[in-house]
Amino acid sequence: MLNVVLVEPEIPQNCGNVARTCAATGARLHLIRPLGFDISDKAVKRAGLDYWHLVEVFDYENLDDFFCRNPDARDIWLTTTKAPRSYAEAEFRDGCWLFFGKETAGLPEDFRKAHRERCIRLPMREEARSLNLSNTVAVCVYEALRQTGFSGLAGEGEMAQPR
Repeated sequence: MLNVVLVEPEIPQNCGNVARTCAATGARLHLIRPLGFDISDKAVKRAGLDYWHLVEVFDYENLDDFFCRNPDARDIWLTTTKAPRSYAEAEFRDGCWLFFGKETAGLPEDFRKAHRERCIRLPMREEARSLNLSNTVAVCVYEALRQTGFSGLAGEGEMAQPR
């Protein structure tokens, strides 16, 4: 099972889209505070996130709290536009942790520097600042799932059945 970690996400719609990707794939969602939105049951219901019950969500005060509560989080990958290599070069394994930074600033610089060899990026034109957070999460999650065989996911739709 994959672990998606959003560090200080700011935009509720992006988090909602990421949560939907997690719901569809069975990935766990880890949220590192501060958050730019409310994730209380009342707020989730008001936003109409009818898939939220399918997502295993964990909430942390900061990165230190995250690593204290997840000492086994060693197989980590940090996505950043500043990374030296493409996500296609990463060797994802079941249970790995995919980190994504906040929309306006990305991941903290000291965190990136401490894990330089685990930093990856999605290739894009030099003039483009970045991709949308939820799109980046979806690309990386599905690449990790592809590498690990899409375990537990339906590999075909209803059209596979003969008429």
